[in-house]
Amino acid sequence: MVFNKVILVLCLTALLGVSGCSRQQSDWEKAVGANTAETYEQFLKKYPSGDFTAQAQARLKELYEERDWQKARDTDTLEGYQAFLKQYPEGKWTEEARIRVENFTLASAPTAAPAAAAAPNPAANAVAPKVAAAPKAVAATAATSKAGTYGIQLGAFKSGADAANARWAQLEKKYPKLLTGLTPKVAPKKSASGTLYRLQIANLSEKHAASICKTLKEHSQACTMLRPAHS
Repeated sequence: MVFNKVILVLCLTALLGVSGCSRQQSDWEKAVGANTAETYEQFLKKYPSGDFTAQAQARLKELYEERDWQKARDTDTLEGYQAFLKQYPEGKWTEEARIRVENFTLASAPTAAPAAAAAPNPAANAVAPKVAAAPKAVAATAATSKAGTYGIQLGAFKSGADAANARWAQLEKKYPKLLTGLTPKVAPKKSASGTLYRLQIANLSEKHAASICKTLKEHSQACTMLRPAHS
């Protein structure tokens, strides 16, 4: 009699376990089907230590990063990208955020360059002869299509030159007509946080450089014009 009761209890326990597993499996499949932060949050609240907890946490983290990256892109400010990097120092969009931070920094430089050149001081006057002494550059002012004094920067990578080269391969494959015939270079630049490897293309006319950047930006790709002062 006692033995039969024990068997009955064990069977009921097994049935409850199977039922619980089946319910968790069903809830997990629903969460995956919806694939939203809210559904994964609800799943984790219901199953904080279940069979699919680790997977739910990983996917939730990815969705949070996607959401915050979209916010940073919509805002499109230096502060927004810096805040994103602080929150996600090693994520899917970290490298792209670094590219945009570097491009903002670079883009702000030309505004200060003309003022420094116009200031009546010896240092500024010392720079002027170098620009004026180049007869080809002067001729190029009248014919920008042949100048080749402008450039573009397509990214700045902290992980190394290989990352910059990989970026170029991706862009060249995605935009073959736009980038045909162009030869990139990787220019290292030391910063407080380490060396940045900048992917650049030089010897472009102003019109050509502006056209490339305009097209890339329309497709949410990072691109900054490099003016002659930055050569």
